[in-house]
Amino acid sequence: MTAVLLLDPRADEIIPVLHHAAPALELALSGGTAEQAHRYPVWLGQPDVAAGLLAQGAKPKWLQSTWAGFKPLLAEGLPRDYRLSRAVGVFGQPIAEYVIAHMLRHELQLAERQVSQQRREWNHRLPGSLAGRNVLIVGAGEIGCEVAGFLLPFGVALFGIVHTPRALPHFQQVVGIAELKTAVRNMDYVINILPDTTATTDIYCTEIFAAMKPSALFINVGRGSAVVDEDLLTALYTKQIAGAVLDVFRQEPLPAAHSFWEEPRLTLTGHIAGPMVPALMGQLFLHNLACFHKGETLRGEVDFSREY
Repeated sequence: MTAVLLLDPRADEIIPVLHHAAPALELALSGGTAEQAHRYPVWLGQPDVAAGLLAQGAKPKWLQSTWAGFKPLLAEGLPRDYRLSRAVGVFGQPIAEYVIAHMLRHELQLAERQVSQQRREWNHRLPGSLAGRNVLIVGAGEIGCEVAGFLLPFGVALFGIVHTPRALPHFQQVVGIAELKTAVRNMDYVINILPDTTATTDIYCTEIFAAMKPSALFINVGRGSAVVDEDLLTALYTKQIAGAVLDVFRQEPLPAAHSFWEEPRLTLTGHIAGPMVPALMGQLFLHNLACFHKGETLRGEVDFSREY
């Protein structure tokens, strides 16, 4: 019997999935103390909660994160001599739905039409279409490739950026992050899905926004640290790009005094693009639990030296 400590606020939704498939599991909700955590070799939950327990001296043999990212676990002084796996195969469809919704909203000019309705104005401006649009997915990893698969039926041309360039299904071209400035030039949509690492901090700066088409839409569902806030605001104010959709920010919740709130070309959402689906999370955990007991590689297993 495996003892599992749950560190997620939605644990009550995951527990029924685990109990149904593996009734012999010993499951416990975390009380936030190292004394309790020491008794559980397997943890399942949020990296920020786990980081608090690690800081108290507790450590699992394996931690299954319920997040795609895990930056809190990279904090200085925290141990790294345990197995860690990210949540993979859990967020692709919700993020794809979010991205496509905002792309269609942009093509159909729905925000402008809502204003026209409020003004009782007949807006007969013809909408655009996703067909034939160039889409750059910056971070064409597991989630990025899922998003690409959902976009394909719309007739877009897909381009990707990854850490190590390689051929990928659905993509016309895939290049490395060093080629970002060149890659954005002919894109109608630039979608950031990069993880939060030292290599991706501040990569969306004045130089990159200036290279984009004036009609381009920037969508960030990766991490807020990738964007230089003031540079994005300048790009919007000077119409270097048409608009931006942000679901992630450097500071969350976004402070009420932040200038983002006042920019009409920005659409802001509160980090809701990739909600955790308990059923999928439970399935991933049970798959990895079997691999853990066999000493096999876990789905989404993290290499701490590469920060992903």
